[in-house]
Amino acid sequence: MALSNPEYSQSKILRPIEIKGNHQSKGSLPALMLAAIGVVFGDIGTSPLYALKECFSPDHGIPFSPDAVFGVISMVFWAFLIVVSLKYVLFVMRANNHGEGGILALMALALRTVPANSRRALVIMMLGVFGACMFYGDAVITPAISVLSAVEGLEIVSSKFTKYVIPVTLIILVGLFLIQKKGTTLVGVLFGPIMVIWFLVLATMGIYNIVDNPVILYAANPIYAVNFLMEHSLQAFIVLGAVFLVLTGAEALYADMGHFGIKPIQYAWFFLTMPCLLLNYFGQGAMLLSHPEAIANPFFLMVPESYVLILVVLATMATVIASQAVISGAYSMTSQAILLGFVPRMKIAYTSDKEVGQVYMPTINWMLLVLVIAVVLAFKESNNLAAAYGIAVTTTMVITTLLAAVVMRVVWKWNSFLVAIVIALFLFVDIAFFSANVLKIAEGGWFPLLLGTLCFLLLITWYQGRKLLRQKAVEGGIPLEAFIKSLLVSEPIRVNGTAVFLTAHVDYVPVAMLHNLKHNQVLHQRVIFLKISVWDVPYVEDQDRLNLKEMGGGIYLVRAMYGFKETPDVNKILDLLATKHQIVCDLMETSFFLARDTVIPSAIPGMALWREKLFAWLYQNAAKPSDFYQIQANRVVELGAKIEI
Repeated sequence: MALSNPEYSQSKILRPIEIKGNHQSKGSLPALMLAAIGVVFGDIGTSPLYALKECFSPDHGIPFSPDAVFGVISMVFWAFLIVVSLKYVLFVMRANNHGEGGILALMALALRTVPANSRRALVIMMLGVFGACMFYGDAVITPAISVLSAVEGLEIVSSKFTKYVIPVTLIILVGLFLIQKKGTTLVGVLFGPIMVIWFLVLATMGIYNIVDNPVILYAANPIYAVNFLMEHSLQAFIVLGAVFLVLTGAEALYADMGHFGIKPIQYAWFFLTMPCLLLNYFGQGAMLLSHPEAIANPFFLMVPESYVLILVVLATMATVIASQAVISGAYSMTSQAILLGFVPRMKIAYTSDKEVGQVYMPTINWMLLVLVIAVVLAFKESNNLAAAYGIAVTTTMVITTLLAAVVMRVVWKWNSFLVAIVIALFLFVDIAFFSANVLKIAEGGWFPLLLGTLCFLLLITWYQGRKLLRQKAVEGGIPLEAFIKSLLVSEPIRVNGTAVFLTAHVDYVPVAMLHNLKHNQVLHQRVIFLKISVWDVPYVEDQDRLNLKEMGGGIYLVRAMYGFKETPDVNKILDLLATKHQIVCDLMETSFFLARDTVIPSAIPGMALWREKLFAWLYQNAAKPSDFYQIQANRVVELGAKIEI
């Protein structure tokens, strides 16, 4: 049985019921593969623009030589096989939460294996949340480095275009964020075909150069990577941080699994994406063996000069698609974090009537835009941004491996020795890449770490603050069952209509109810106490959504269950009550009573005073429950209360 957070399931009145995740196939395998190519592989698919250029940067202190080329290409080849193919595609993607992937889904899956409120549960939760926070660093850097590296191709066409690189980059990025509110439905159908063309072009460029120098294929031998690492020691370790750039976007394979399914992503990776990317990297290596001077920008110098401008246009389209995917991912993850209780409620706009996952969040959009512009202006070149890129992704990868270890051992019941071997291999590679990127903290790696740490502080403060509020509600709360019994013995005046009271805990009387009785001294003919709970499955079927108990006198207690990828909608809940339980609520005769609490920081033991002040500010600026739950404004009655924490 899937259990939600403890406060949702430990009720004395409504027993938890079994919730089955609803995750149905969304189409045929070829169609899903095409869609996955357009969304999932955009980030990793644009890495050839800058990855190899950074590997051979003169700043690393390694003299350019054929041995260096063979060593780097060999490391790229085996990084693809071990990290992406073996770790993510074959192992981690099996750790799905009812078909859903990503760091938060993995965290929810791992949390099922440990007692609630235990030290292990706290560690797992903090690991998952910090990994999710590091994604925001990725969401800022990916659009910046991808679009900037593509536009830098103009410098190959003519040095006169150098001064236009940053302005053109900023124009593209601003335009990209401005159209977000329109949604991706109209352009989404173009993503797949464009990215297929992009990957085929990558492969063609690679084959064209490999034919001229096929000896580069020997780089598939791991001995070249080992010799390179042993010969250059510390310098090679620094290069390893640059090699990791070819893997950026690997997390997307897992994070977007819920949209397309496991098989479409696996097939698309093994049969198109990986072969095309490897051919391009080997092709860049082959060209460098013959033309060492091409190290200035090996990707755009792979083609004759007359084709460079066309390649710049195609590369820009590919990077925009890659950026769109990571921006949409930021919206999706934030909406999940809101429902899981880690982020304050904020406005969510739905850009599609057919796809529930297509959302637009203005607050996140404009914050990302400001940060992306600041990053482009601060770092100025893709080479400089490369140093900041790796640390965000490597941190998430290490955390993914640690959480996967818990799932392998406890959920899958794998032998401890086997788990140790598999995880040791993955951790060895992950930590090697992480350590290599740690060396770049001073060069720009500090930015995603700072951004991730600030996000983590905000999320944990919000989570713990809400926990304190729930504790206050329970400590000073009036048991609901006893209250209803006494209320029905000496009823106040009953008035026509339905009153819906949103409650934080099904066992206790909501504050709004107490205030209504105190000030208005009336009771509606029908009273519904509504608790909206978010469970650790991505989706809940409508047939399992409602859990209802009749308490007599036209009073009902209702728990509405949602998955962490769904959006609660009070109007749809009322429709379900009508169809499943014949409780028909005329919206024009229904009033929704909400508590509008004011949080007062105090010296009462809880959080540090500055964190309580931060939580109070976040709480007051969060979106109103009526807006978040899509309740008509003219049907809402808000009753205020002050709460000290």
